[in-house]
Amino acid sequence: MVEAKGRAMTAARIDGKAAAAGVLETARAQGEALLARRGVRPGLAVVLVGEDAASQVYVGNKGRTAEACGFHSVTHRLPAETSEADLLAVIDRLNADPAIHGILLQLPLPAPLNADRAVGRIDPDKDVDGLTLVNAGRLASGLVGEAFVPCTPAGCMVLIEQALSADLSGRRAVVVGRSNLVGKPLAQLLLLSNATVTVAHSRTKDLASVCREADILVAAIGRPEMLGPEFVKPGAVVIDVGINRVAAPERGEGATRLVGDVSYAGAEAVASHITPVPGGVGPMTIAMLMSNTVRAAYRASGEPQPAA
Repeated sequence: MVEAKGRAMTAARIDGKAAAAGVLETARAQGEALLARRGVRPGLAVVLVGEDAASQVYVGNKGRTAEACGFHSVTHRLPAETSEADLLAVIDRLNADPAIHGILLQLPLPAPLNADRAVGRIDPDKDVDGLTLVNAGRLASGLVGEAFVPCTPAGCMVLIEQALSADLSGRRAVVVGRSNLVGKPLAQLLLLSNATVTVAHSRTKDLASVCREADILVAAIGRPEMLGPEFVKPGAVVIDVGINRVAAPERGEGATRLVGDVSYAGAEAVASHITPVPGGVGPMTIAMLMSNTVRAAYRASGEPQPAA
């Protein structure tokens, strides 16, 4: 918590939209440079199976952002009844297509498709979502320059480094959540930045006291407003990865609103920096997807990769 002349002030809001705009501008410029030098335009393919409404929105946003960056952008929309063999055949064709440098399989997949098998079919050097076992192993081994890091934790690190610094030596970080998509890779990235890291979760004993030890508190547990101010160390940086839709009767019958895993109003009175929901981590996820796609295009072209 920041104080001025004895008066408590709220935490600085970390603007994910502004940070994402900077990442996207860098990706666009890097893509233009590659096109000018090698005649190669970064190419991103998104594969969507089924009619899930949220996935439709996400896929549309990714396609529009890729086009705005000047990328070659294609979307494969497959019916929900698509067989596993047909889905794998689409991925195989994209793996072999030299105009495609990044492949993103939109999850979740409709039953009975097996997401692990489908993701595992993606060429690791086109796995710009960072979900294959090869890229997970590269990250776990500290080979972050060779890995494609999952986009949400990569975006979290950009925001943390803007609030603090790239070297987190001496900082204690607590990540609440242990998913393969966010919690585990983010813990690896924090370790690589020299933070002392604890991974907590719903079964952690006395979770609030564990969280209060954190100079950097990351909430990625998927429970709306679970972490209140009693979980936050004074002056901590709070990164809220949660995106939860809850009822908002004050907005009218059937209305909803988005909230994070952190109770924002309480936490901002304790933290030094905090991400809002929406407008915090969310915009960074698509931005880092574009950054990964540019890196994949450079790699495929034999050009030195831009910094991860």
